[in-house]
Amino acid sequence: MPKIDFLTRNAQATPAVEQFAHDVQYYLTQQPRQLPSRYLYDALGSALFDAICRMPWYGVTRAELRLLEAHAGSILALARPFASIVELGPGSGEKLATLIEVAPTGRDRLHVYLVDVSPSALALATRTLRGLDEELRIVAHEAPYETGLREVMRQARNAGRTLVLFLGSNIGNFDRPATEAFLRGMRAALAPGDVFLVGADLVKPEADLLLAYDDPLGITAAFNRNLLYRINRELGGDFDVPQFAHRAVWNAAESRVEMHLVALRRQRVRVASAEIDITIEAGETIWTESSYKFRPDDIALRLQQTGFSVERQWIDRDDGFALTAAGAV
Repeated sequence: MPKIDFLTRNAQATPAVEQFAHDVQYYLTQQPRQLPSRYLYDALGSALFDAICRMPWYGVTRAELRLLEAHAGSILALARPFASIVELGPGSGEKLATLIEVAPTGRDRLHVYLVDVSPSALALATRTLRGLDEELRIVAHEAPYETGLREVMRQARNAGRTLVLFLGSNIGNFDRPATEAFLRGMRAALAPGDVFLVGADLVKPEADLLLAYDDPLGITAAFNRNLLYRINRELGGDFDVPQFAHRAVWNAAESRVEMHLVALRRQRVRVASAEIDITIEAGETIWTESSYKFRPDDIALRLQQTGFSVERQWIDRDDGFALTAAGAV
């Protein structure tokens, strides 16, 4: 069996109850009311998101897998000779498995590092990768992306080149200033010769985008509402969750799909651990996620502006998705 280690499990790296409570207190008292999207991904939220990725209306995962399958050899060649592969936010591990399956023979020296705040996602990814190679070493870091990558690079720095994957259009969860800060942090963590592979969902017709984020089966709505159930369960909240509707909105000016929870009636909400007692009016919204969409040139420009050299870009025209490989220079 592959060796699996779990590292970086501490209060600084994990979204502890105290941090969760602090964030809920801060963001729910803003105008408009908000909640950080990272808290959508508890065990149930991660399972619901995996189901979303399988829906016929949500083409991100299928498009990315097609690109990885078609261009795996070219992607790996850019980073060769490499000793480590890191995936930030590995999901089920299916995409990483696609690359590892075509990696050169003699993979006994290959280290695979998984970084995510969700322990359930890390467990799922390690199960997916387990059967690929008995000599494969898998190290799971339960941590935010930046924290986990810094820890990984301290371990991998002297082992050879590193290929870092940031797939699933996770880059779309950051606004423009946060994207720039994130990419600069990625570049600072990498050494010359390392390669950063970014997956990004592209701008497409509004109707297609809204269908992907407000599906007829109601899976995305359940994923969104689950955040309130999590607050009730973990922080002693008393949201009347069925009295919130899911709403997806395409904000063309900002090039993003927004997810909101809309109060269907006026309700007084108390969250004990966050020490807040608020009144949410009928029709008032809680903004839970932004998913930015890109044009291919935008991705390349942002990478170049933050210290990367764009090497290759592959585009899936059917579902509007791009993979961009950039070198650390």
